[in-house]
Amino acid sequence: MPWYAVYTKSRFEDKVYAGLIKRSVETFLPKIEVWSRRKDRRKKIMIPMFSGYLFVEFPEYTNEGKLSILSTPGVVRMLDKPDSYEPLQVPDPQIDAIKRLLASDVEIQSYIYPKEGERAKITDGPFKDIEGVVIKADYRKHIFVVSIDLLQRSVAIKLEGFQIEKI
Repeated sequence: MPWYAVYTKSRFEDKVYAGLIKRSVETFLPKIEVWSRRKDRRKKIMIPMFSGYLFVEFPEYTNEGKLSILSTPGVVRMLDKPDSYEPLQVPDPQIDAIKRLLASDVEIQSYIYPKEGERAKITDGPFKDIEGVVIKADYRKHIFVVSIDLLQRSVAIKLEGFQIEKI
């Protein structure tokens, strides 16, 4: 049976998941465990693996089924093919791979790297807690060049992915 990706409002994944389960729709919301930083402590929490997305399975795609999903509170839209309103199918091997990954003991980390031109904060090293603008990004090597204004002079420093976060 084909799977489809559903785009939700920000941080509404759990509410949409519960709403779809109530409507007897086969739903898959992959979650990963991550460390959350609080003011006084760190703790592990479960967050969606794909922020803003979950997957639904249709035995037979119908307009009534699509309407049932789209009318669920928190649903923005279903991912569809370009220049068409036909939903885009997620291949079963990809869903199976996500399920196998979640069932394994491998630690999964989700990174949202800043793009070139975006502001970023340095989280490690001698420039920790300083903000700057990303002027070059190599996502394959996880290396970033950030421009920092110090005394009205711009200094570019090379950082690795774990040393930077998007603001």
